[in-house]
Amino acid sequence: MTTTTSAASGTRTADAEPLTLRRVHLGAGGPLSDVRIGSGRVKAVWAAGESPRADGQSVDLDGRTLLPGLWDSHVHMVQWAGLRRRLDVSGARSAREAADAVGGRAAALPAGEPVIGHGFRDGLWPDAPHKDLLDSLVPDRPALLISMDLHCAWLNSAGLALVERGDHPTGLLREDECMQAMRKLPTASVELTDAWVRDACAEAAARGITGIVDFEFADNIADWTRRMNDAAVPLRVAASIWSPQLEAAIGRGLRTGQTLDTPGGLLEVGPFKLLVDGSLNTRTALCHEAYPAAVPGEPGSHGLEMIPPHELVSLLRRASSHGIEPAVHAIGDRANEMALDAFEAVRCHGRIEHGQLLAPEDIPRFAELGVTVSVQPTHAVDDRDVADRHWAGRTHRAYAFADLLAAGAVLELGSDAPVAPLDPWLTMASAVTRTGDERPPWHPEQRIPMADALAGSSRQRRLIRVGDRADLVITDTDPLTADARTLREMPVHATMLAGTWTHGPGTPRR
Repeated sequence: MTTTTSAASGTRTADAEPLTLRRVHLGAGGPLSDVRIGSGRVKAVWAAGESPRADGQSVDLDGRTLLPGLWDSHVHMVQWAGLRRRLDVSGARSAREAADAVGGRAAALPAGEPVIGHGFRDGLWPDAPHKDLLDSLVPDRPALLISMDLHCAWLNSAGLALVERGDHPTGLLREDECMQAMRKLPTASVELTDAWVRDACAEAAARGITGIVDFEFADNIADWTRRMNDAAVPLRVAASIWSPQLEAAIGRGLRTGQTLDTPGGLLEVGPFKLLVDGSLNTRTALCHEAYPAAVPGEPGSHGLEMIPPHELVSLLRRASSHGIEPAVHAIGDRANEMALDAFEAVRCHGRIEHGQLLAPEDIPRFAELGVTVSVQPTHAVDDRDVADRHWAGRTHRAYAFADLLAAGAVLELGSDAPVAPLDPWLTMASAVTRTGDERPPWHPEQRIPMADALAGSSRQRRLIRVGDRADLVITDTDPLTADARTLREMPVHATMLAGTWTHGPGTPRR
């Protein structure tokens, strides 16, 4: 006997199969179809109403849209999971406003408890962050603010003492200095952090996410192996490798894309992450042209070179020769040129993360060299004002998504959470509209079609085929016909991972 459930009240359990999804539009703009799911795969597809009756369950989806499951190709998961526990100063228009918010939070906390905030963007502030300003408002406990781009941190004197940098002249730590300090901060327990991560994964699944590439600065393979062995995780994870773990990964024979032994086979080896430069807001992105004005504490008027070219080539060769694909962080045009030169010298596949400012002659090189460009479209929306100031006269080749597509490059879309929210619909809306408010699109010539945004958010899966893994998302609205607001707020009806509901009709209660 076939059990039928409504889409609103489906009760399919994780181990029940087969399942027929009835009356669903197959892909954006696709035909009304019935789709059979079994053993974690798409087993069959028929025109709606033509599927044979079979044992198992069925769900009537009433004309909703069935899409390949979505991926976020660039996430810092622990930082995203812990974000809501921090003071949000992203709305501060000056260092004084941010410091006032810190002072207000400190007054509401128990004595001695540190104040940790996030989200400041000093690239447009009229005043400079300084430890003295924080000290005047919070003299009795550590106070620390992490920038929205994660590339600098602002601390008071007590915070600097806590991270063993009490002698720092300004309290504004950039790049490696910042990362070293972050590692010395007290952290939540592993158990609590993992619980926060599980909650964040469930929220991602509710937005249609079925997989992430995690670039947390940690031993990601070990951390995700523990999490997946301890409790169910509703996502696939590609766990990146950083330099401290590279030799151990090589010694284990790990290769990018390899599935690791975890429940459900949801964990895979990700790419090898390297940083060539810094960021735009911190004015450490490495550029051919100088920034328009010197900033106190700036490491150089053209930005910061984190890895010299010869060392970059050596690292790419070492990793790629053992099957580990590099993922090179490059934001400024000089940094992107260096990264592409290194890929050309080594002749290996890999990724460039961000690719925000590009010289015109470098745009076709991504396709020529087989280098994927992993972009974060919401940065183009959020950074438009700071880019107009610090990259004046060059913004026509910043976040050049349409030019990259036209040149044949493969784009993968992500959020860089917590820099932007882990929400694929916000990501895609930013790529398609190039605005996040009431202002006209910023460089509208760089908008990309919705179909390409979907492909870039689903590991280039443009179709749902028989034999595919049943990693799927069901939306109430067809993304191809949605207006900008609906696209950003896309109502996700259900999400499925390997044929099991992770959100929606048959999701077990948490």
